[in-house]
Amino acid sequence: MITGPTSHSYYSQRLRLHYVDWGNEGAPILILLHGGRDHCRSWDWVAQELREDWHVIAPDLRGHGDSAWSADGEYSPRACVYDLAQLIHQLNAGPVTIVAHSYGGNIALRYAGIYPEMVKKIVAIEGLGPSPKILAERAEVSPADKMKEWIDSKRSVAGRLPRKYESLEVAYKRMKEENTYLSDAQARHLTIHGISQNEDGTYSWKFDNYMRVFTPYDMPQEDLEKLWQNISCPTLLMYGDKSWASNPAEDGRAEHFKNARVKLYKDAGHWLHHDKLDEFLADLKDFL
Repeated sequence: MITGPTSHSYYSQRLRLHYVDWGNEGAPILILLHGGRDHCRSWDWVAQELREDWHVIAPDLRGHGDSAWSADGEYSPRACVYDLAQLIHQLNAGPVTIVAHSYGGNIALRYAGIYPEMVKKIVAIEGLGPSPKILAERAEVSPADKMKEWIDSKRSVAGRLPRKYESLEVAYKRMKEENTYLSDAQARHLTIHGISQNEDGTYSWKFDNYMRVFTPYDMPQEDLEKLWQNISCPTLLMYGDKSWASNPAEDGRAEHFKNARVKLYKDAGHWLHHDKLDEFLADLKDFL
């Protein structure tokens, strides 16, 4: 009989954060870090394949899954990097191996640049953040306009109630609309673990809507690139050719890494580890 993970919690910056532990004490620790508006159980298929050789830990980012929401809507990369650092510190772990997706990849790469001695290997699935083109466009926006947009967006989200779905089936259909590459089984699994029932019987996604509003000012790009340059471990950057994300092998960002290679998946979108699960697992096992 295959058993699922156990749930645990830890504290970071006064927030009670959640993670699941797939067992196998004594094996090397592998951290699976999800992306924005996702949750830790989206890694279940990957964890099932790796749990015999690894001690798999999958956290919920703040404001996601079963982790607490930030009182002030703070979901900046620096806050999440601290949360990851706290998890690894409180597990008394390291060096660890990390596989991370999207926003989680952004966070994990920063951590690996800050603490290169704490990471053995890292896989980032579309985790480098905005493309150079988007960054150049943002640089043309005045500081006042950036701040006004951020304030307006925060106010808008503050007045926005979580969307309610009358049934799990309706929420599942929404999940399928968001990612047409998902199989029915994948979409149902992600929906069940990514949603909670409201008091009136309806259902809403677990993530905090404030997650939709990013900080108007982040670490300067040149500082972020210095962190990438500071990563000493083998690095695998994965991209889907049908995704909106920019390929770092083509836009120059891969050049900032000492020991990285880029893998492009055909007919895959942003969630390529779902879209091409078997191919992804084969490549991941080979890399690890």
